[in-house]
Amino acid sequence: MHKEVMDCLLCGTPLIQQVSWLTLIQRFPTTICEKCEQKFLPVQSEQSDHRSLFHYNEAMKDYLHSYKFMYDVVLAKVFQKQIHDVMKHEQRIVVPIPMHPQKLVERTFSHIDELLIAAKIPYKHLLEKTTTDTQGKKSREERLNTSQLFRTIEKIGPKNFVLFDDIYTTGTTIDHAKKALLEAGAKNVTSITLIRG
Repeated sequence: MHKEVMDCLLCGTPLIQQVSWLTLIQRFPTTICEKCEQKFLPVQSEQSDHRSLFHYNEAMKDYLHSYKFMYDVVLAKVFQKQIHDVMKHEQRIVVPIPMHPQKLVERTFSHIDELLIAAKIPYKHLLEKTTTDTQGKKSREERLNTSQLFRTIEKIGPKNFVLFDDIYTTGTTIDHAKKALLEAGAKNVTSITLIRG
């Protein structure tokens, strides 16, 4: 059983939970206060094969830093409802963008997996990262000229997939993952990210 969040996970303000019959059946209790929630800007427009939920503003930059680099894994709960709502009706197999095994040991948790777990979205690992290089430290040109980042780890078959990652900047990571799945026999691959950089 998950421990109920009593204070905003971002600013520590006590959360005012008004208990009603609706509260009792909610799948995802509130984890951040209204003031913090308003700092995140939803993305309005969508591409046909890619969707991002939020813009990369200062509030999101701070959130991502705390979550990924300060190892605050409980912050996976902050966007659990939004991720769940956008992915709950997916008829495709959800494939998280993987970390290199060495990076996973350093960080101790897979931040992409934890977002999906918090959102109660089933997923399947079908890709393996082949390099420890991180895209965040590269220039736009270096990212666009990166050699293939992934390989498939099992037979794919002509199925439909949706990739899930934390942030979409140049699209290189998603493009490489998509290419790996398509070359392995995937029928169609789309993508969703929490953030649009």
